[in-house]
This record gives sequence, structure tokens and C-alpha cells, in this order.
Amino acid sequence: MKPGRNDPCICGSGKKFKHCCEGKVAKGVATPTAAELNQLIALYNNKQYTEVENRSVVLVKRYPLSGFAWKLLGAALQRQGKHALIAMQKTAELMSGDAEAHFNLGLVQKNIGLLDESIASYRRALKIKPGYAEAHNNLGAALFESGKVQEAINSYRNAVANNPDHAQAHNNLGAALFEAGQVDEALQSYQRAVALQPNFAEAHNNLGRCLQYQCKFGEAESAYNQALILNPANFKAHGNWGNLLKDIGRLEEAVASYRKALELKPDLAEALSNLILALNYLPESTPESCLAQAKHYGSIVKQKVVTKFTSWKCSPLPERLRVGLVSGDLRQHSVGYFLVDLLSHIDPNRIELIAFPTQPNEDALTVRIRPVFSKWISLFGKSDQEASRLIHEQGVHILLDVSGHTAFNRLPVFAWKPAPVELSWLGFPHTSGVQEMDYVLGDLQAIPLDHEHHFTEAVWRMPDSYVCFSAPSDPIEVAALPASSCGYITFGSFNNLTKMNNSVVDLWSRVLQAVPNARLYLKTSQLGDADVRKLTLQRFAARGIGSERLLLAGKLGSIQDHLAEYNKVDIALDTFPYPGVTTSIEALWMGVPVLTLLGDRFLGLSAKSVAVHAGLPDWVAADPDEFVAKAVLFTSDLQQMVTLRSGLRERVLASPLFDAPRFARHLEQALWDMWQARGLPRLAENGSADGE
Repeated sequence: MKPGRNDPCICGSGKKFKHCCEGKVAKGVATPTAAELNQLIALYNNKQYTEVENRSVVLVKRYPLSGFAWKLLGAALQRQGKHALIAMQKTAELMSGDAEAHFNLGLVQKNIGLLDESIASYRRALKIKPGYAEAHNNLGAALFESGKVQEAINSYRNAVANNPDHAQAHNNLGAALFEAGQVDEALQSYQRAVALQPNFAEAHNNLGRCLQYQCKFGEAESAYNQALILNPANFKAHGNWGNLLKDIGRLEEAVASYRKALELKPDLAEALSNLILALNYLPESTPESCLAQAKHYGSIVKQKVVTKFTSWKCSPLPERLRVGLVSGDLRQHSVGYFLVDLLSHIDPNRIELIAFPTQPNEDALTVRIRPVFSKWISLFGKSDQEASRLIHEQGVHILLDVSGHTAFNRLPVFAWKPAPVELSWLGFPHTSGVQEMDYVLGDLQAIPLDHEHHFTEAVWRMPDSYVCFSAPSDPIEVAALPASSCGYITFGSFNNLTKMNNSVVDLWSRVLQAVPNARLYLKTSQLGDADVRKLTLQRFAARGIGSERLLLAGKLGSIQDHLAEYNKVDIALDTFPYPGVTTSIEALWMGVPVLTLLGDRFLGLSAKSVAVHAGLPDWVAADPDEFVAKAVLFTSDLQQMVTLRSGLRERVLASPLFDAPRFARHLEQALWDMWQARGLPRLAENGSADGE
């Protein structure tokens, strides 16, 4: 999102100076002449900022109560990127009735991170000049960065109400609406911004993000392309285009886009994180290459830490542990579905939970999950340093990252070491690469003993499954086996299309060729786009699979609608090297067994962990040939499939995959054991700590 206006304003620019600009000056106090000030204004308008600075210094020494001389000095310093706060504060003091003086002060305060002070200055400017569109716009930017999204929306609306042709304010309004989940309105704001200013590269980039969110991939790609035509060095647009390419399965191109973003900005942690995620979708990526990239990420974020914490404000001998969860997915999301039942069974006498959400959107699942936390402290809009201080102030014993290298992650915060013990779990089964992260949580199936060298963290294993899913609250009946009535087998995959790389399409095509008349049902949000559907049909056609054997569907309206679609599927086919976890467990709950391929790392072996703990180890194939052979074998005995389907939900509900009370006890003990394994780190219960 573009910030508010960054240029200081000076009254009288391009016009003859008027003494009223000085504000109230005591009778008899000397002030600069109009000629002196008009000369400086002319120099300022000609961008001779160094000369303006030098002459203004002379003037403020000669006329220390001249507000306008201080204003010119502050503006010249600001233009040169120099420290202008003192000059702007002096201006606002001497010219208390001048809206621009408070605007300029707010601008400086925001640029150096004094957001509360900046908000107050912009509000003083607006009290003097209520229709000041630039001040409304900049107030919105400061509010947005403070995490006050709805207040920011109101300020941006005031900006465009007072200046309907303010393209930047429309763009900023779009960004705030997008963050608030008001995507249709955000789209209108972005469209208005590019209509007003067709060469506004950042607005085209933001428009692309919005269209991509709506699964309008062709239009999104055009918007990103336009952003890069206007500004080829726009690293954000390269990164966003990479996200789009990843979403529609053009993984090699996505990797190239991320690398281009990193070429333009080598320390761009977000693009590097996205690259790490994308590489894990590619079969040719090795555990060693992914680890190397993660380590590089860790070194990048470590370089940005000013001073990491080495002492903490938590009790070394607590009666209960204070455990913080850092996540952007405390909502209707796969992570949220894993957490909701589990957290309700955590014993509050042993564990105090504190939530640190990283984005502002909330929904019905948020409402369900929020009461289990003693505190809900948003990190949205906070810098890494600010976020680490907020966490540190809460005296957290153990800090959990439940995002990994996925959207809304705040992995760089962990590099500041705001808690004495840090743990990665759930969001992305892979190493974080952050050296300060102490542990990664897994199990023996997902992380065998000889795989520990894949991680920068120490491996901590749960007694059985490392995940526990929450059974859907609305009962959905398991239908009879579809093949029993329709006369053919329906395979299915409801995984993200990004996981369907060319090797996956190759293998699934072999299965369809080996099982006569079988169909394949693919359902995912990307397939709501006509161009993506066409490309998907072409990919299978190139392997001899006609469109009559494929059923393609986009995202359905609700989780209930989504789960009910499994009643059309006989067997789910898993993706690789990035398999399903949420989708696989949902399929099992709906009576649909999942045929998966044995992986070679935590990410891939998560599927084996799910299968083994569900009591279905035979559904894990050692290689592609066995995958095809098992598909043929399992589909050759319909009665066995009917029997399996009829009892599968009860089997998995009784397994560790759904036993929230059991998992909660295991997790509590793991957290306490981690704390004790750290010994007694140097804690400063009441004292100051490094990193402040």
C-alpha cells in the first residue's frame, strides 16, 4: 500500500509570502522580511534544498520566533532526508493555528515511527482545516500502520470525499478495505485509482492482488503486467506476480518471479519466504536445497535484528506456563480447524494462552476460539521490533509459530528472541531456518530419526500424531460408495491446484489409464477461473486423458458444501511432494480413503503420519509404480471399499487424529518438558532486558 503524502507543505509556495503565515507574533518581535522569505520560497520551489537549509539556519538564529523560517528549515531538511523533527516541532509551536505546520510535523513523526504522535498531529491539522484531504489521507496511513483498520477506512473516505480525484487516497482506501475483508469495495477503489492515474504502478499492483483474491487470474496477471511495464523495478509486483503464478500451477515461472524480486531487493524476507514455500511444491527440490534456502532466510532476518533479547520477564519457576501463539490463521482456515478443539482442552491451570494475531480479519471461528486466550494482542501493523517488544512485555515462556513460511507469518519476530523458548508447529511442516527458533514439533512418522539434519531447530516428537483435527460441528452424513451405483470409480483431489505439479498430473494420468472408465474430480478455488480450467484440461489431454473423464469445480459456498462433495468421491488421490493434510483428514472423516506417496522430508511424510495414525498404512505407496498398482488393487474389490467407507469415520474419530483431550495432555507435557530442558535461563523478572 502506498503511504500518505510524504512531501512537506509550505504556505505560500509559488505565491507572494503573507505575514499571516507567521501566526501570532508578539508585538515588537522581529520577523524576516517578505523579500527574505519569498527568496527562500523560490529556492525551495527550484529544489535547492541545501541552500534553503543554510539560509534558514541563519534566519532562525536571527529570528528565533519566526514560525515560517522554522517551517522552511524543516521542509528543506525533510526533503534531504535529514532529521527534521525539532524544526517541525518548533514550527507547530509557533504556528499553532496553521494546519500545514501540524501536517508537516505529523509527516516527520510517522516517518520515524512515532505513530501515536503522528495521528495526534494530523488530527490537530484537521481540527483547523476539516476539509484538508491530504491530512485525512495521511491520518489514514498512520492509523492503518497502527492496526486501526476501520478508523483508517473512515479517514480515507473523508479524503476522497473532500478530493474525489485523489488517486493515492483511493488506492489507500482500497488497501484498507482489502485488509478488512471488504474485497468488492476494495476492487472499486483500486479501479478508481487507476482510472484517475493510469500510470500509477502501485495501484495496478494492488488491483492485481484484489483480482487474484477473487480468483480472476487472467485479469490479475494483466494488472501485474501493467504495474511492471510502468515500473520494472517494482519488487512487490514481481513478488505478487510470483504468488499468482504459484496459485495457478506455473511453479517454475513463480520461482523466477520471486528470484527477480530478490534480485531487486535481496533482503526482502517476504519474497524469500514465498520462494521457500514454492520450492517445496517442486519434485526436483531436495531436502538439502530447501534447507539451504531456509538457512539463507534465517541469516537475512537475523541481520535486521538490532539487539535480540537475552533476558526475559517471565518467572523461571512458574506455576503455569505463559504460551503465546503467533498466527494469522485464528479464523476459518486449516490452521484454525486444527486449533479450535485442541485449545479448548488445554488445562488453564497448567498453561495460560496468549494470542498474537498477525492480521485483523475475524470470523465465526475466531469468536469460538478467542475465549480460550487470556489476552488477544494484535501484531498487525507493528514492526518486527515493536512486535517483539509487545511479546516480551507479556512475560511469555514459550512462543509458538503456527504459520511457518505461509501467509501472514511473522517469522522475523522470532529472530529477536522475545521469549526464552520458541517453537515451530503446524502451519508449514518444514524448517523455519530462523536460528533462534529452538524446536520444531513433529512425530516419528513425519520426522524419522535420520531426518533431523533437515532442520535448523531441534526436533521434538509427540508420542503419536503431531496434529489433531477438530471434527466439523455440523453433522454431514457419509453417503454410500458412489461406484456402487454409477458403475465407475471416481477419484478425487480437493487440494490446492498449486500442489498439482507436472509429476502429479503424470501419475494421476497413469492411474486413470490403469483403471478403465474411472473419473477424476478436481475441486479447488483456482478452478473457478475459466482460463485455469482450460489449462487444466489441456494438461491432462497432453497425457491422453480426455475432458469426459474429468470433473472440475471451483470453491463452494461453505465448509458444509465442501465436505458434502466427498460423497461423490470413492478414493482421494494425494499430491506430492506437498501432500494434503487438512484435505486428507477431511476426506477420511467423510469416509474417503486417501492414496498417498511416501515423501522424503517432513512435508511429504506428514501424509504418511496421517495414514498411519488413521490405521491405513497400506494406503502409502513407496513409489509411483506402487501408487498405480495400489489404485488398481483397491478399486478391484468394491465390497471391500464399501466396508471401509462405512466404518472409516468411526475409525478416525477414535484415532489420535481427532482425540483432542489426549493431544492436549501430550502438548501440555511437551511444553513443560521443553521449558525444563532449557534449564534456568537468565531471566529478568522485574528488570530491563536487552532489545529495548
